[in-house]
Amino acid sequence: MASETKKLKNGYLFVKEEEEKGKRMRLEEEEDDDGHCKFRSSESLLPGLHDDVALTCLARASRSDYASLSCLNARFNSLVKSGYLYELRRRISVVEHWVYMVCDPRGWEAFDPFRKKWLRLPKIPCDDCFNYADKESLAVGSELLVFGRELFDFAIWKYSLIQNNWEKCEGMNHRRCLFGSGSLGSISIVAGGSDKNGNVLKSAELYDSLTGTWEILPNMHSPRRLCSGFFMDGKFYVIGGMTNPTDSLTCGEEFDLQTRKWRKIECMYPNVNRAAQAPPLVAVVNNQLYAVEYLTNMVKKYDKKNNSWEVLGRLPVRADSSNGWGLAFKACGEELLVVGGNRGPEGEAIILSSWAPKSGCKDGTLDWKVIGLKEHSGVFVYNCAVMGC
Repeated sequence: MASETKKLKNGYLFVKEEEEKGKRMRLEEEEDDDGHCKFRSSESLLPGLHDDVALTCLARASRSDYASLSCLNARFNSLVKSGYLYELRRRISVVEHWVYMVCDPRGWEAFDPFRKKWLRLPKIPCDDCFNYADKESLAVGSELLVFGRELFDFAIWKYSLIQNNWEKCEGMNHRRCLFGSGSLGSISIVAGGSDKNGNVLKSAELYDSLTGTWEILPNMHSPRRLCSGFFMDGKFYVIGGMTNPTDSLTCGEEFDLQTRKWRKIECMYPNVNRAAQAPPLVAVVNNQLYAVEYLTNMVKKYDKKNNSWEVLGRLPVRADSSNGWGLAFKACGEELLVVGGNRGPEGEAIILSSWAPKSGCKDGTLDWKVIGLKEHSGVFVYNCAVMGC
């Protein structure tokens, strides 16, 4: 029987034992730095259950319950903050997709679509320049990265789902804004954008949330800003954008993580970007790409085989009135998510609507369902990201 012991920050020892019947996880007694015993070896997380069974049960519990679990006692608190439950969730394919967004000066909020519950995140401890400047965001692993500009340079603040706090993230090798980005598991890629002097970039970098580090990737074929990025079929893509204030790009680029090479795809995104327009609103569900056409408020589906687009149906909110700004179009599990504002007799509200592509569309009509509502929060979505873990 072989064993491997890994000491986590909370003082627990998780011992992985290789046995003939498979792996088994258990918690053993450990003392903290002051010599105090955390718990006795005869104790179990859930009375009557072995710890490996108890851990699996806890991993299958809703993420919304973890805050309450951590308040039960020091033992549960240490377990939740260790991050092990999220590691176990990934291992047994338990995923919940939460929506993180900011639509008013009070800061970031999280929405749990399953419990229909809103949670407010701690305030970013940044300076006023970063707080009021334009920002970009992405979710990767169990982290939310927010990109912006402080007084003298670009900065990145990182929110940890596990620790429920913000901290400064290591900066990119080539700092930028207005880039395209996409995430796949614990990694994310950013490509293109502009540096602080306004130069349009064709460089790209990979962020590893497990190590918190950035890696420089080969350059794209064309520099571009105001572009969008996404992963599809295990490869990273960049579409849209502009090379300068007047020239738009209709080509896309595909990056293969195995060969580490870019491939140019002509006419992948025929919708021409203008300087006043938002980057392409795109989302990938089940390795199928969808996009929003601002001028017509229509959802389109990409045909990978023929490199063409098919019109599906109308958005639940308007995108044309603001050139695509203030609206979020995201993948949320196996559904497309639209987050946008609405003005009505009772005031302003942010509405979250979803549609499952597998349900199909009839006569150009998509069956959008309202899954969330945030009243008195304005009608403009500044940033939005979906985290699945």
